[in-house]
Parts: sequence; structure tokens; C-alpha cells
Amino acid sequence: QVQLVESGGGLVQAGGSLRLSCAASGSIGGGNMGWYRQAPGNQRELVATITSGGSTNYANFVKGRFIISRDNAKKVYLQMNSLKPEDTGVYYCNYATWARQYWGQGTQVTVSS
Repeated sequence: QVQLVESGGGLVQAGGSLRLSCAASGSIGGGNMGWYRQAPGNQRELVATITSGGSTNYANFVKGRFIISRDNAKKVYLQMNSLKPEDTGVYYCNYATWARQYWGQGTQVTVSS
């Protein structure tokens, strides 16, 4: 079993920065880790992913502003810069293998204008 725990969310003004962290426990192997977000009334959407080898993928709306990193198999971070009010939402950590995927409980990010 895999458990994911996010931290680092909060309230920030537009233009500010936040750093999200995700700590994984359990049977973490070579799967991908990533961040997704969900705003009220919207579907959950991909923000960024990173493979065990360090290859990254970003949604177009965060390219150049957010950076995903992974310092070992069990910790992943999301550095969010130049935040906009439309970045507001619950951010979820994700771990995915070919067999299944796991989700954290989410952390709230609120960007005020």
C-alpha cells in the first residue's frame, strides 16, 4: 500500500510563491509522481509529473512558472512562482504505476488578487 501526504499549501497574494511537498510511504518503486489540482466546480487537472528518472512534463498553463522536482523515490516538490488567482484550488499529489494510482488528501492553495 502507498500513502501520500501533502504539505505547503496556504494563502498567498498574486505574484507570490509557494512550495508544495509530498512525502510517500509504502511500496514506492519506479512509478511516476505528479501534482494535480482541482478548482471548485472544475474537474481535476494535471499540473506536472516527474518520472523516476527525472523527466518532467508540465501543463501549458504552468510552464515557466512551476517546477516539479524529486529528491528520491519518496519525496516530490512543486515550486510555484508568479502565482495567479486562477491557480487557486486543491492540489493533490499522485503516484502512478502501470497497475494503479494513488492520491494524497490534497492541500489548499488560495491566491488572492
